[in-house]
Amino acid sequence: MAGSLKSLADLQQVSKQLKAQQELRAKQEAERKAREKQAALEANLFRNTVGEVQALKSKNVANHHPQPPKPAPIPYQYLADEKAAFQESISDEFDAASLLDSDENLSYTRPGVGIDVAKKLRQGEWTIQAQLDLHGMRRDQARDNLGEFIRRCVRNGYRCVRVIHGKGLGSVNKEPVLKNKVRNWLIQKEEVIAFSQATAADGGAGALIVLLRSS
Repeated sequence: MAGSLKSLADLQQVSKQLKAQQELRAKQEAERKAREKQAALEANLFRNTVGEVQALKSKNVANHHPQPPKPAPIPYQYLADEKAAFQESISDEFDAASLLDSDENLSYTRPGVGIDVAKKLRQGEWTIQAQLDLHGMRRDQARDNLGEFIRRCVRNGYRCVRVIHGKGLGSVNKEPVLKNKVRNWLIQKEEVIAFSQATAADGGAGALIVLLRSS
């Protein structure tokens, strides 16, 4: 009889353990389903917020954003070389006296230029398209400014220009230093094909009318 009671107690104990295990598994399963449901809700919320998402076709994202064009480089070295070449191409020691026409205007005509062209220049029949005033400039400054002026006028297609050098009334001993220098510089420039003292209406002895080659 005692043995039967013991077996019954054991069976009850085993039954309780099995029931407890079943309840634990049921609880764990319920928790798992709850987590999955919550994850699904959050995923739906994200998709509804951002919409459809497509993967990039290329990993190189930078290729989808073209770079703006780079600015053109400023030719500093070219400008410096051009200025140096001009300074080397003319000499302050050059004497143009033998090349000037022996007239009262001390005009100059490059070989090959027609007589009628020079005549019209001396008579002031060419239209002046630009002018440069060298008043008050030192020799080096005047030479550089004259060179730049000639180059700019040729680029712009100007044919007839005026260079005002003054009469030298404000210089030492009242000597027209720039007047003679300008003539020497102009003769050394290939762009210059003729020049003559300006008419009274265009500046007289204080200016030159310069004829430039066609660009």
